[in-house]
Amino acid sequence: MAVVKLTSGYNIGVSPSAIEFVEEQPAAGPKHPDVSRNTALPELAIVSTGGTIASRIDYRTGSVTSQFDAADILTAIPELKEIANYRARSVATILSENMTPAIWQELARAIYTEIQDGVRGVIVTHGTDTMAYSAAAISFMIDTPVPIVFVGSQRSADRPSSDNAMNAICAAAAATSDLGEVVIVMHETTSDDTCSIHRGTRVRKMHTSRRDAFRSLGLPPLGRVEYPSGNVHLGKDAVLRGTRTPALHDRLEPHCALLQFYPGMAPDLVSCYDGYKGLVIAGTGLGHVSTALIPGLKELVDAGTMVVMTSQCMHGRVCDRVYDTGRDLLNAGVIEGGDMLAEAALVKMMWVLANETDRNTAEVLMQKDLKGELSRRSLNGI
Repeated sequence: MAVVKLTSGYNIGVSPSAIEFVEEQPAAGPKHPDVSRNTALPELAIVSTGGTIASRIDYRTGSVTSQFDAADILTAIPELKEIANYRARSVATILSENMTPAIWQELARAIYTEIQDGVRGVIVTHGTDTMAYSAAAISFMIDTPVPIVFVGSQRSADRPSSDNAMNAICAAAAATSDLGEVVIVMHETTSDDTCSIHRGTRVRKMHTSRRDAFRSLGLPPLGRVEYPSGNVHLGKDAVLRGTRTPALHDRLEPHCALLQFYPGMAPDLVSCYDGYKGLVIAGTGLGHVSTALIPGLKELVDAGTMVVMTSQCMHGRVCDRVYDTGRDLLNAGVIEGGDMLAEAALVKMMWVLANETDRNTAEVLMQKDLKGELSRRSLNGI
């Protein structure tokens, strides 16, 4: 039995007697998407950063690697050209664990340029592992009057269970809709029926590999996209197209960190953040750490580091006025993060500290809802 590698990436077993050797054909040149334009369709921009949606199997290593860009995505998913005309540009070709604040800044500038050039919406292809961080970062850096839709896939295009095509098609539909904010669009269920629209500051990847890995936290999804019809249904919480005047605020303070507390954490770990501009803590329950850590946190605050408390819990809000530990944290100068997700709090802190030099004003901004990351009250069951 001979094993034959197909161009799709899969192997088949063939009897050697059934194999016919022919003259080797010259390799075909790269295919490019049809550049013909349908003037009846809106214009979208695809800004690629890489990730699984733009990945193939690397047979050198046997692993998935990011190997092609936005133009290749149009070639791979021809249905996209039935929804809109596209401009394609690549900011990075990376797996999302390699994302950095500097790339966020490049991404924000690229997206803003497309908005200024008059596109109906922007699709950002991105790896799923850190997509929630990036969507939150772009939420704070751009005031957008049009949809900015982050999309990825859990499974690469050369797998039969890939979710890349459906997610991309739903993202394009959302990008032409009445939305006017930064969102993530991914599978709503494990079936190929609908995608959810999640606010960029309120979403988290909740499963390592399921196609419906993303969930909104703190509020329901902003809407959903039906597949294959592409019908978009928006809820009452969605910010609508044209609500905001376009603006770019692309400064970020990179010297910020996120620390998750755990029982028995050594107090000297806090001192590792000496000199940092900001520190977000994911505490337990209502926003707690052990009493042993509080003196070190006070030293950080007194030295000029902003410290914000969030919770490891999926739902609810920080309230450090209930127990003695919480009150001691407040007395040490730790700021309550309300119901912000820890990752959203981190990128918000980077943005606030880069754009506001007055410490008191910066603290006020951290506790003010800027892009839907904070709510005044928690909904039942959410």
